[in-house]
Amino acid sequence: MDTLVKLSFYFFAATSVALGAASVCYIAYAIGRVRVRRATLATSAGTTVTSSSADFAPGNVSFGQWGSLLTWFGAFFAFGAVLFRTIAAERLPTANMYEFSLTFVLAITIMYIIFERMYGIRQLGAIVMPIAFGMTLYIWSLPADMREITPLIPALQARPIMTAHVSAAIFAYATFAVSFAAAVFYLVKKRWGIRWLPSLEVLDDVAFRAVGIGFPLLSLVLILGSVWAHDAWGVYWSWDPKETAALFTWLVYGVYLHTRTLRGWRGTRSAVILLFGFAAVIFTYYGNYFFGGLHAYGGV
Repeated sequence: MDTLVKLSFYFFAATSVALGAASVCYIAYAIGRVRVRRATLATSAGTTVTSSSADFAPGNVSFGQWGSLLTWFGAFFAFGAVLFRTIAAERLPTANMYEFSLTFVLAITIMYIIFERMYGIRQLGAIVMPIAFGMTLYIWSLPADMREITPLIPALQARPIMTAHVSAAIFAYATFAVSFAAAVFYLVKKRWGIRWLPSLEVLDDVAFRAVGIGFPLLSLVLILGSVWAHDAWGVYWSWDPKETAALFTWLVYGVYLHTRTLRGWRGTRSAVILLFGFAAVIFTYYGNYFFGGLHAYGGV
């Protein structure tokens, strides 16, 4: 078992390197480059004058291609890390913040790759991949003893429902990261009109489709969580800080879907809601560090 745990960690280390490099490539691709133009003009006196002008141009395509390749490597290594950890623990690695975050890194790379393939755009990687890379840095900061596999406490021994509940949360957060990136670029495109970014219509559609996947998953998280809470603690809902934060996050994305589909909101207002929604996701992810509660075991 120790060998598999170490192998999982080595794969995680490789994931960190790949996603860090992918982040740099995607950022360079999305920001673009400065292009300097020089022109030589002849004057009536027979002399020449050289003038220079600079403007921004789309980023080098090779940066985007390298970003995609490195993301695929990151997904492969993350899958290996999760797979070997799963074999060693004989369960999906979701019992503490180390395992949860490790699986989240795999989920966010998978969801990003899906949307990149669907829409054929790479600029979103300039935001999504730094989020994934930041998560690897967070994992590195966790106590080393979290990397060890320990017996589950009684509240976590309901494996089928724990696997479904936590997996739904992981993939919901991953799709919300994609919608967040689309919202950020929508506002940037709207404000500065950067021509090489995807169109406003495409960015709006990416955000909507991502939430369309994430919102049902988050709904499943709340439903399964309440059933599991009744089995583990004897109550369906206890207003635990993490439960409350997850409910609030669900309401924010519910407002986004309601206003977009029934009231016809598009553009800036919807994008702002998505920024607020992802802030709620981050708070739900880390809020137990500050407020404790029943979800505080294992850092989760």
